[in-house]
Amino acid sequence: MKKKLLALFSIVFTVILAACGNDGETVRLGVVGENNEPWEHVRDVVAEEGIDLEIVTFSDYQTPNTALAEGDLDLNAFQTVIFLDSFNEDTGNDLTPIADTTLNPLGIYSEQVEEVTDIQEGDTITIPNDASNEGRALILLQSAGLIEVDPEKGNYPLIEDITSNPLNLDIVAIASNQTARSLSDTTAAVINVGMAVDAGYIPSEDAIFLESAEGDTEPYINAIVARPDETENETYQKIVEAYQTDEVKEIIAETTQNSSIPVW
Repeated sequence: MKKKLLALFSIVFTVILAACGNDGETVRLGVVGENNEPWEHVRDVVAEEGIDLEIVTFSDYQTPNTALAEGDLDLNAFQTVIFLDSFNEDTGNDLTPIADTTLNPLGIYSEQVEEVTDIQEGDTITIPNDASNEGRALILLQSAGLIEVDPEKGNYPLIEDITSNPLNLDIVAIASNQTARSLSDTTAAVINVGMAVDAGYIPSEDAIFLESAEGDTEPYINAIVARPDETENETYQKIVEAYQTDEVKEIIAETTQNSSIPVW
């Protein structure tokens, strides 16, 4: 009888342990690029609260929003506010920022010249081809003194909105994840921080011209994004709290050589 009771107790205890082990919640977070040390730190922190943060990596800037809108992700963290606004407008979605992360300046990079002033007549420069980053890249080229764009286009000029191109530069819009690879065939390229870091560059050191962190930078702040009906989700807020810490600031500073700027 005692043996049967012990066996029954053992079974019940095992079931209880299994139930406790499965008590956590899995949250799928979409990111772009392979260097995600800050989020790996967050994953370890929230695991102590029973949250299984699954980091899903993408190589492009479109798929993570589509995946979030369709429910394949719970959150994503890779994009600027202006990029998100453009996606929502184009697709009829209402994905919503729930927290700020970093300001990641765009940079002009080159394997052929060391200064922007070394760029010559007829040289080719590649830029990202999505609406928000194309406009941002053109404004960066304008800041570098290479072109001028129609001011009436605001943050969204396109190549056809270039009003002055004294060097007759060939400016080519390509997929963001191809800009770094294009450097072997072009004079220069405008590259997002994440893509540059993945390609082995240190933006604060290797860019021949870097976007200013001064002025109206709000449209270019990166965000953690959720579906509109889940912005107050308590689990997501715990993830935000684990991210917006001094420890994560230190990791960002170390892994990007101070190229990404925490903004919380």
